Amino acid sequence: MTPQEYCEALARGHYENFPVASRLLPSAMRPHVAAVYAFARIADDLADEGRAAPADRLAALDAWERRLVATTSGQPDPGGPHPLVLAAIRETARVCDLPVSLLTDLLSAFKQDVAVVRYATWSSLLDYCRRSANPVGRLVLRIAGHRDPRLDAASDDVCTALQLTNFWQDLERDWQKGRVYVPAEISVAAGAREEDLGKDRLTPQWRSALEECTRRTRVLFSTGRAVCDGVSGRLMWELRATWLGGSRILDGLERVQFDVFAHRPALGAADVLPIAWQALTWRRTVIAARAVAN
Repeated sequence: MTPQEYCEALARGHYENFPVASRLLPSAMRPHVAAVYAFARIADDLADEGRAAPADRLAALDAWERRLVATTSGQPDPGGPHPLVLAAIRETARVCDLPVSLLTDLLSAFKQDVAVVRYATWSSLLDYCRRSANPVGRLVLRIAGHRDPRLDAASDDVCTALQLTNFWQDLERDWQKGRVYVPAEISVAAGAREEDLGKDRLTPQWRSALEECTRRTRVLFSTGRAVCDGVSGRLMWELRATWLGGSRILDGLERVQFDVFAHRPALGAADVLPIAWQALTWRRTVIAARAVAN
């Protein structure tokens, strides 16, 4: 099995949070996107709460980062698990001219997951998303051959919005794991108390906090919408479907009045046709001219 085949097999088994298995993606992109996914999937496993003590998890992530830097800079792999994944990401980084800093940003977010389970401010949560979500969009754009700061900026907004949407739909699940992603400045302003989350019901105060979080998330979806029209071909359809799917989850949250204890909105077979229709009748957005540093 080649490194690329290994990564694609791994991606097909765990594609729920990444569009690697989508047939909408151009075939030439799929092996490279799968390599990125496999790299991130392994890092996610290393950071997983149930694996080991925090110090051991951080050490494992540090070792994975050292191997990444070594192999992408032309040095031999120091050795360890998953050599095929590193071989694939090395080839993808070379062929697609990927900034390795985007991959190390992802690793920094995984390391943060080990130690940080609460966020005081909206800006601190956005900084986490800048490293945990935004690199994914930029990597996909690079793999597709795009090097446009305006596209990067719009992609960042969509990726952050998708990450935040996942946080809001998983409020109850994350609480069970000891995590709360709703920033304290928003929950405190709404009068929401963490101890109420342990009662398996959504209080009016937590509903108010999630309403505010959703409002801010919709702004990011809106400002990022233009990335779907800044590309063409099959990637355009993939991005439209991704954008629409995320927005549809927010619609679902609003329909159940944010009560994720009673019902967690998720996409299913019934959403396929509405998303396809909305993608076909999409209103194009002209991407705004704005200078953004890479």
